[in-house]
Amino acid sequence: GKTVGVVAVDPTSPFSGGAILGDRIRMQRHALDEGVFIRSLATRGHFGGLTASSRAVITVLDAMGKDYILVETVGVGQDEVEIAATAYTTVVVTVPGLGDDIQAIKAGILEVADILVVNKADREGASRTYQDLMQMLELQSIRKTKSWKPLVILTQAKEDQGIEELLAGVREHQEYLGKYQGEALRAARYQRVRQEFLELVKEGVYKTLVEQLSHSGRLEEILQGILARSTDPYSASEDLMAETLGGGK
Repeated sequence: GKTVGVVAVDPTSPFSGGAILGDRIRMQRHALDEGVFIRSLATRGHFGGLTASSRAVITVLDAMGKDYILVETVGVGQDEVEIAATAYTTVVVTVPGLGDDIQAIKAGILEVADILVVNKADREGASRTYQDLMQMLELQSIRKTKSWKPLVILTQAKEDQGIEELLAGVREHQEYLGKYQGEALRAARYQRVRQEFLELVKEGVYKTLVEQLSHSGRLEEILQGILARSTDPYSASEDLMAETLGGGK
């Protein structure tokens, strides 16, 4: 009886400029379910694992009264953990055999994950990946919420194995946030608002600056200077920032 909103972030098609729609096709059998709304969004060059419009869509779904809002990112890397500042519960899914346990350390995934899921648990190496993640969590000292200890859950999605345990883990984290809402939930909301504001400022400044440079011919002037080797991209960008913001190098 719960309503669900799904925001599926897909890579941008090099041909149409839109979302490739892989996630939406995968969930097609649920697209027409009562109370379910699925929206695919293309990254369109936006970094962070989400899109420039993700938060706006999430806000609309929240205003619609959706009980659960699921956001599937395009993937995460070292700088693509924007979802952690957007969602109250962050679930990171990995599979055995891809060396993701090592990548998790490099990408800082352990610092943002509230729940770690090892999917395709029937594959060889699943138990090893599970144990490695558990050991890494024991060694981890930096957490966004100090009291919550991330869960590691084995699943086999195609066979619906481990799904109930995953849902229980999500509910457990929700209860934790509710119990400590004076601290943890307020901190999560603060980070969400802060990230949204800074992203809007960054996108607005970038768009305005590029438009001004293009219309004034300054962009072409700078690019020609770089091509002629009278300057370089780094010096040119520093000079532009000093000129625009009125500061020095």
